[in-house]
Amino acid sequence: MTANRQDKQSGKTNRPPACKHCGAPIPENTPAASADFCCAGCAAVHRLINEHGLASFYELKDQITPPATTALLPERDYTWLADAQAAAERDALAHNRAATLTLDVQGISCAACVWLIERLHDKQPGSGRIEINAPAGQLRLTWSPPAPQPEIPNPNPQIPNKSQNNPPARQRPIENRESKIENPPIPHSAFRIPHFAAALQSYNYLLAPASAERTAPPESRGLVRRIGLCAAFAMNTMLFTLPLYFGMDAAFEYERLFITLSMIFGTLSLLVGGGYFISRAARALAAGVAHIDLPIALGLIGSYAASFFGWLANDPAYIYFDFVSTFSLLMLIGRWAQTAAVERNRRRLLARQPAPPRVRTWDNTGTPGETSPENLRAGQRYALGPGQVVPVDSRLETGTASMNLAWINGEPEPRAYRAGQIIPSGALSLARAETRLRAVQGWPDSLLARLMRPASRPSARNLFFERVIQGYLFAIIVISAVAGIAWWISTHDALRSGAIAAAVLVVSCPCAIGLALPLADEAAAVALRRRGVFVRVPDLWPRIAKIRRIVFDKTGTLTLETPVPLNPDALDTLASDARRALLALTQNNRHPVARALHEAIILRRWDDIPLAGEPRESIGHGVSLGEWELGKAPGENSDLVLSREGNTVAHFHFADLPRANARAELDALRARALDITILSGDRPEKVAAFAAPLGLSATEALGGLTPQAKAEWLSGRANPQGEPHAAVAQPEASPYPANTPETPTLMLGDGANDSLAFDAALCRGTPAIHNGILAEKADFYYLGHDISGIRALFETDALRRRTHGWLLAFAISYNIAAIAFAATGHIDPLVAAIIMPFSSLATLVFVALGMRRAF
Repeated sequence: MTANRQDKQSGKTNRPPACKHCGAPIPENTPAASADFCCAGCAAVHRLINEHGLASFYELKDQITPPATTALLPERDYTWLADAQAAAERDALAHNRAATLTLDVQGISCAACVWLIERLHDKQPGSGRIEINAPAGQLRLTWSPPAPQPEIPNPNPQIPNKSQNNPPARQRPIENRESKIENPPIPHSAFRIPHFAAALQSYNYLLAPASAERTAPPESRGLVRRIGLCAAFAMNTMLFTLPLYFGMDAAFEYERLFITLSMIFGTLSLLVGGGYFISRAARALAAGVAHIDLPIALGLIGSYAASFFGWLANDPAYIYFDFVSTFSLLMLIGRWAQTAAVERNRRRLLARQPAPPRVRTWDNTGTPGETSPENLRAGQRYALGPGQVVPVDSRLETGTASMNLAWINGEPEPRAYRAGQIIPSGALSLARAETRLRAVQGWPDSLLARLMRPASRPSARNLFFERVIQGYLFAIIVISAVAGIAWWISTHDALRSGAIAAAVLVVSCPCAIGLALPLADEAAAVALRRRGVFVRVPDLWPRIAKIRRIVFDKTGTLTLETPVPLNPDALDTLASDARRALLALTQNNRHPVARALHEAIILRRWDDIPLAGEPRESIGHGVSLGEWELGKAPGENSDLVLSREGNTVAHFHFADLPRANARAELDALRARALDITILSGDRPEKVAAFAAPLGLSATEALGGLTPQAKAEWLSGRANPQGEPHAAVAQPEASPYPANTPETPTLMLGDGANDSLAFDAALCRGTPAIHNGILAEKADFYYLGHDISGIRALFETDALRRRTHGWLLAFAISYNIAAIAFAATGHIDPLVAAIIMPFSSLATLVFVALGMRRAF
């Protein structure tokens, strides 16, 4: 995406038009956008907001918010939510109280989102109270459970009532859903949370079960409490220290009391603020890591020890309690800014996805049951609902089925299966009806289980920065000791010599390291967030600095999730009855090409009402409704044909095209000396044809790779001759030259088939935030309809590293000068109290100047 557009006649630089919903720049030269909206999701949400009288949302929202990328996705399965509501209502009835349920929510970006969710909640029948914790990304629902059914009088006492024979619902034991006896039904509440969740999804908000990560207090909240206390301690320390600086006489009757109070508040600052850094530094030392907290802890301990000695000896030359308090406060502020930025981005996404829907099963006798996908066994028969994922390799029992394999192999075109064929684990059912299957393997042996298995990795270490810290600590300790010894040799005054050594420790405070570097990282995260890139882990920066190769998945990463219509203008020629039929045939259709056509319709903002009736699906051919049919065009393509009574009404052409300005973005990345490679599960010839216009050769665009083969290539274990690695089965081998293990790689993907490659990469990012698997593993995620966020990430990191260089240069210069003055006896507590905040302000100026271009 170009940052600005040049008006040749006026010579003025004009910004690209902004989306009316999210405010993001509208990508140029892409059919996925319109003149007013960056995507169909934003157009749909904008229409809903205005139609339902919620236009005040746009008066409250931030200037730029994330695009509504999930608003048009097929409605999620909310069976888990209905179960959670039923359990909450049973508990409420048993304890005679209101029902409550806490849920995670994805999509809250500003105060306007909170306002909108509250208004949507109030529109629900029977809704009670909603409390939204936007920073935590959670909401709490409270509503009145349905009243228990009254006892029915029995006209014949000799014959017991059914209600007398059975205990009321709230008294019956709650059985496991695996058993034949299910939880007893209770009357339906007027408030249906699944309906509320579906309404939220249409506005780009997703709900999930409450996660422990969201429920637990974030680290930044604890830092805020420490900051508040240390701010109070610092003000009181300064209050009782200033009289000493302004010439308070030693004979003043309250002089000792003032110094003692200063000591008390300085001690509290060390315990509350310094304790945070000292404990972390101790853990880092135990792990053999020179952490950034180590010099902070040394400065605090050294200055406090000297000050406490000065208080005991009643020697003001040693007393730096005001430094201890102020330094603790500043270091906490810097750490809070750094921590809060990452936490804010992490909490924008769901930390925990809902459990997969349970499936209906039958045993060998035909007895029905129900189980979770993880409990499926080989040979077990089960039914798969529309839009559900095949959990294990399974044989199709009856009829035909249409499956999308893009999630596991990157092929965007659906595949039709006939009875008796094996459907692989991870395939997505596109059928509108139930599909009956027989498992041929258990869950632990399935591909999906391997792809969803979490993988841990150690935090990235910045070895250069660790060496800087080690050198800094060694130099300060040696210079302090040498200065103290030199003064004692020349003056034989132990107190004076100790004061000089303490002054060296105090003036060499690592403000640039402890305050400015975290603030530079926080500024980088904020700048990236404005460009649609969200940092999820604190060690992203040392990882990005090492990257020399970027590996892209094709489908959904370099392309959009759905094919792009090549002739969207054909929609404008349709008559009203054809538009109504097309709306009915494409809405709630899970076929990728039909979804793409529906998005193109949304961008045209038709006012037509969909044709009444339920479309009927013919696997491999299309869907029909009465005399209308939307089906696949003849030939090897993704085209669709709308026909009426067998006569063609419109022909729609589709193609998998690169995202907007992909070639220019890849060229910009190559200009930064980054190698570019595509790894895809799609057919090799399609991948090569796709990559050629992007300037990638056949050796840089590899197709036909399984998830395991991608991981093998990234880890450098694939064999150039196409022979399998010893640890890899023959079908998993890659026929392409492998990546060299010494090449630090950034992996970008969007589907479950990229999960194993994510585990093998040094750094990983994703544009897909709605499926949960990769979003939970990603170091960062990016939104929008182009890949400019990747270039923004490297540009911002370059500015951040340059700013770090300035800060380190300033820190070295400042410390040389300050230590020289301290070692020669020209630094006392008053001078230290002046130059410490000056150095802190100077480092903040460097951060502001260094990071301004990022904004």
